[in-house]
Amino acid sequence: MRRNDRLLAPLLAVVVLATPPLIAGCATHESYYDADYRDYHRWDGNETTLYIQWEGTTHRDHREFHDRNKGEQQEYWSWRHHSKDRDRDRDHDHDRN
Repeated sequence: MRRNDRLLAPLLAVVVLATPPLIAGCATHESYYDADYRDYHRWDGNETTLYIQWEGTTHRDHREFHDRNKGEQQEYWSWRHHSKDRDRDRDHDHDRN
């Protein structure tokens, strides 16, 4: 019984320490395809900031991007490509694997 306890503690420690980075890593890989411009956008903190700015500029109530219909999503990507911040846009997935 003691042998199982000695093996269980390190295993539990590995699971506890490995879980947060795995969850965070998955969240940063969400990307969206922009059909009009035929490119991908990685959704990160910068994209969230710009999306909220778009909602304010266009007088829309806040909703999660994925809850918007396809037409509104395309309006956002069009605005995104023409916004003054597009030169800062480093989220195009040129480095996609």
